[in-house]
Amino acid sequence: MKRQMTGLFLTISFILSLGMAATAAEFPTKHITLIIPMTAGGSMDVTGRALGNAAKKFLGQPIIPEHIPGGGGTVGLAIMVKKPADGYTIAYIATNNLNINWHMREMSFHPLEDVTPIIRFSGMPSGIVIRADAPWKTLQEFLQYAKQNPQKISYATAGIGLPPHLAMEELAILAGGIQWMHIPYKGGGECNTALLGGHVDMMAGGSFWAPLVDAGKFRLLASVAPFRFPRYPQVLTLREIGYDVAYSSPLDILGPKGMPKPILNKLHDALKKAMDDPEVVNALNIFDMVPIYLNPEDLVKAHQQEFEHMGRMVRKLGLQKK
Repeated sequence: MKRQMTGLFLTISFILSLGMAATAAEFPTKHITLIIPMTAGGSMDVTGRALGNAAKKFLGQPIIPEHIPGGGGTVGLAIMVKKPADGYTIAYIATNNLNINWHMREMSFHPLEDVTPIIRFSGMPSGIVIRADAPWKTLQEFLQYAKQNPQKISYATAGIGLPPHLAMEELAILAGGIQWMHIPYKGGGECNTALLGGHVDMMAGGSFWAPLVDAGKFRLLASVAPFRFPRYPQVLTLREIGYDVAYSSPLDILGPKGMPKPILNKLHDALKKAMDDPEVVNALNIFDMVPIYLNPEDLVKAHQQEFEHMGRMVRKLGLQKK
């Protein structure tokens, strides 16, 4: 009887594995939904839509964006992780935002344990910007003044706990314990207005300030990303200046936990090829973004390292969930 049960179990397992293999071989047979957890019209919408359009050529089925904003990207991800791990619902996410949110507040899913990493596609750059008529010409001059004048320097970002906020506080620690004041605003436009009006001395964030740099109103002191801005190749990164700080808000495509490897590989391969499409390259250039590629295995390792690093910074700032 025991042998019969064992044989029946093996037979069922074999049949199921054949079914899964057949399903993976046929994938995809319908459109794929790409959840974009931000509003339409922004950098993630434009670049994610371009990537999906290009990947269609290699998958034979369209990738249709679905915007589900809210919670710094967590609302859309909470919906995605509950979907079947069949490859038909995936998500485009700024991973550092997701990690920071998990350390700061309660979430209904775990950013490491409840997803399948598919590919790292790019990263949103961030820079340190001052007014062009400010007395400091270099980052070092600015940091020296800030260190000698505690609490006199104020800086703007688009929100508490976002990567630019954590980057500036990490820089303050590495530069010798600078004490400056963080003033959060609701978005990049408000940050621009605050700096233009002299309400803050500096701001950190994505390239929403670029038109004002081009117009000679602002001066870009450094790139906070691990790469230089393609538009301003002469401006060094913080690491090149001597401070081991690099926040690029990496952008990843994720699926629900437990995605079968053949389906994962098909999605990865199509998206990897799509990264070289001229439409995708042009979309990245619009927002001063560059390709940053990681395969699923390397992305798992990167997620673990980034999750731990974000956690340490959140705790240093006393922003962790109670």
